Amino acid sequence: MRTILCIATYLKGEAFLRECRAQGCRVLLLTADTLTDAAWPRESIDEIHAVRRDAGDAEYRRAVDAIARRHALDGLAALDDFDVETAAMLREHLQMPGIGRTTASRFRDKLAMRVAARNAGLGVPDFTAVFNDQAVADWAERVPPPWVLKPRSFAAAIGIKKIASREELWRALEAAGDKRAECVLERFVHGDVYHVDSIVWNGDVVFSVAFKYGRPPMEIAHQGGIFVTKRLPDESDEGSALLDANRRLQAGFGLGRGVSHTEFIRDGGTFLFLETSARVGGAFIADTIEAATGINLWREWARIEIAGADGAYAVPTVRRDCSAIVLSLARQAEPDMSSFTDPEIVVRIKKAHHAGLIIASPDPARIDALIADYTERYYRDFFATAPPPDRPTE
Repeated sequence: MRTILCIATYLKGEAFLRECRAQGCRVLLLTADTLTDAAWPRESIDEIHAVRRDAGDAEYRRAVDAIARRHALDGLAALDDFDVETAAMLREHLQMPGIGRTTASRFRDKLAMRVAARNAGLGVPDFTAVFNDQAVADWAERVPPPWVLKPRSFAAAIGIKKIASREELWRALEAAGDKRAECVLERFVHGDVYHVDSIVWNGDVVFSVAFKYGRPPMEIAHQGGIFVTKRLPDESDEGSALLDANRRLQAGFGLGRGVSHTEFIRDGGTFLFLETSARVGGAFIADTIEAATGINLWREWARIEIAGADGAYAVPTVRRDCSAIVLSLARQAEPDMSSFTDPEIVVRIKKAHHAGLIIASPDPARIDALIADYTERYYRDFFATAPPPDRPTE
């Protein structure tokens, strides 16, 4: 029996945990002490261990050392973006296979990933580290505003600030104080944003799908709006270009085995790299991918972890439908979605103060028509907005 230790300091990855159990593994979970009573799939977990929410590396090592005294660990998986670096540190500590800290930084540190993408020959927006005042001043002289100041290790649009002038830039850097070095400065690019979600096995991309956001996630996070993302046909100009860029990126980043969610932005006729991660995409993206392809990234990731470095893995049969999600914050705690009856609806999102539907069809034009219809109805009947978080929330 293989033993898999999963690290998750946010409640997610339930399908991963269930698949590990379905494949006959012993499943151990290490989570934050604030989540020991959360709605984990306990029937699929043999033991739950906890560390403090703000635990450092030493505390994690002590916790895992105690677990390793009783269990021979065969795999270690980080189920959330914020756990990737911790898992990498623990693999090096235990000398287990999988990505270590240097590789993990390319999937977590926005400065490291931009350097790695540029080294891999991919286009990236002009950027600079902010360690040195003169280097920042020289860059700001060369690159016209607006700019964005991004935390190097947060996920999604959390903590990102759009900056319109040099005066505003220096105020923002001063306000960052001791955390200034944890930021990266980048030219703001106005354009359509896309994501490619992948399965990587032995260094090769064995499954990938390209999607286009309705509006950039940063814009939705800061200004409000309805979240939409839809699958692009593989053979379309946008889809094929994105899938090729993602293959080159994964070859240069060294994930080896696992799953990845990567974002690109279109600047005129060029696709530029924005960021990547060694995880399943959030915001119900995994469900939207499954609606189009039949592939559940959480389950496939679990099978890859179980196979290990010496095992075998093959992607199941893939469907080629188009799919999309239309999701909004709602004024109502439980919005009435009963008027939405189209046969293309495959998932109804059940989350407080959210209105959400996932749709799928072989016909991309039908998906576009439903997105337009649902967006208009959501704004009329449900839409609400909230300020963006400054830091991660559970």
